[in-house]
Amino acid sequence: MTTRRDVLAGAALSLVAGSAGAKAAAMRPPDRLAALRRAPFRQGLTRYSLGAERTVEECCRVAVELGAQGLDFYSNPADWPTLKKYGLVCSMARADFGGGHSEAKRVQEPPGWNAIGMKEAQGAFLAEFHRVIDLCADAGVPNLILLAGTRHTVTYEQGADNAVEFCNAVKAHAEDRGVTLCMEFVNSKMIGGPPLSLFDRSAWGFEVVKRVNSPRVKVLYDIFHAQLMEGNVVATIRENIAHIGHFHVGGVPGRHELDGTQELNYAFIGRAIADTGYTGFVTHEWGPSSGVDPLDAVRRSMDILVSDLPAKR
Repeated sequence: MTTRRDVLAGAALSLVAGSAGAKAAAMRPPDRLAALRRAPFRQGLTRYSLGAERTVEECCRVAVELGAQGLDFYSNPADWPTLKKYGLVCSMARADFGGGHSEAKRVQEPPGWNAIGMKEAQGAFLAEFHRVIDLCADAGVPNLILLAGTRHTVTYEQGADNAVEFCNAVKAHAEDRGVTLCMEFVNSKMIGGPPLSLFDRSAWGFEVVKRVNSPRVKVLYDIFHAQLMEGNVVATIRENIAHIGHFHVGGVPGRHELDGTQELNYAFIGRAIADTGYTGFVTHEWGPSSGVDPLDAVRRSMDILVSDLPAKR
């Protein structure tokens, strides 16, 4: 039986949900997919947001229903025809040790693997990375992730020099094949990232890509990680959009849905990204809060990102 206390508690929770979620609901047009397409950027999803229990086929079906246009880290080339069948693309691939893994957990990678800030990356990983560039280009996969690694054996300065050297060794290949290499900002607070993350300051990553000076080497600006480390998200985006090739989003704290339960105003952030004219992917890399319907959380979060856009662009 519903009591007066229950009603009041529900009303309080509705208020706490925040203005971003309320605005998204209020402004949502009858055809929400049209609103998503109105944004210059495309929205992508990850297995993190869709759930590990779903098959690749199920993820594709759900992603299309939600209005997504890409799936990050579905890195197994064997899965790419399935994505294509649904009109999707692997929006960010990863050169996993032992081959691409969309469903299985990655095996332990040797030193230097997906750690371009280490000299060891310029051996077997470099050779594999060249091979994966070709795989991506042949399949129309637009982006390939670069991970800097950690500061366990290098300083910031040494890591930057190593990262520049690695990128210089692959940039011409990426330029020739039309694949954008995106180096990800990762926090060093051990919250969804390793301790002593090398690329844990935006200035470090932007300086590396400026030194490389290639239209195919950019930053993957992960807003969740950036907020944990330094904040100033919108100003950083506006000042550096020419060097950003991909975005990840997630709520802070908790790395959950983009609603009023977290500290970032993603309606404002989505408008700021759109105002730059950015046309790449903004991908949801977060897990739903306990007790929340996962697909409803994704749907609402996608809507919030475009809720502050003008009716016509």
